Amino acid sequence: MSSNRARRIAKELAEIQNDKLSQITAEPAGAGDDLTHLRGSFPGPPDTPYEGGTYHVDIKIASDYPFRPPNMRFETKIWHPNVSSVTGAICLDTLSTQWSPVLTIKSALISLQSLLSTPEPKDPQDHEVASMLIRNPSEFEHVAREWAVKYAGAPKREVAEGSGGATAESLRKKSQDAKANEAKVALAAYHGYNKDLVDRFVAMGFDVEAVVSAFEYVGIDRNGGEDYELEEAYMGDITARLFGEA
Repeated sequence: MSSNRARRIAKELAEIQNDKLSQITAEPAGAGDDLTHLRGSFPGPPDTPYEGGTYHVDIKIASDYPFRPPNMRFETKIWHPNVSSVTGAICLDTLSTQWSPVLTIKSALISLQSLLSTPEPKDPQDHEVASMLIRNPSEFEHVAREWAVKYAGAPKREVAEGSGGATAESLRKKSQDAKANEAKVALAAYHGYNKDLVDRFVAMGFDVEAVVSAFEYVGIDRNGGEDYELEEAYMGDITARLFGEA
């Protein structure tokens, strides 16, 4: 494994371990210290059939990570239209076409957790589950809860009477809320700097936190969050800082 990739993964794992609030975990899958094969977990999100369960994910790191996404698969069996109920394979743009080097193992796990709140039955990985969700949302919620209890350790409970189960409107609202929250969390990492300005350095292989730290060290103007061209001298100072030469 390249030293840069190993350092980045080790740093990401340390950050996950230090974050006690999210309850997200990730660590080497085996007894050794192989950072190319990890095992992650996260709690089922509240107000979903998965609430109270713990979901484990098998994570394999690509050789050119972070320029390619990690390969993730649910180890915990789950009834969800975007996850195969047989293999645990996942259909999620964040782990394919929408992946960016800005993202991390933690943000990918957060995206999976968010996916449990915002199923997309029209873009399914498991057509049987998607058909049930579209045809009979209450039945879908009941089966999803049964699987959460059986496979993810969720406590037994029934969906509250009168809740109406999952509906098209409630799913749309959850999707909008989750996407808005995800965007807010992602932008917070930029500390007020323009996203495109920071991402020009991220595209070189540095993570957002390191670039933002270098900007603050050098004293780069936030310019009200607007994009602009940095002077050549600043570019050199930032690059030197990122490479540990300043």
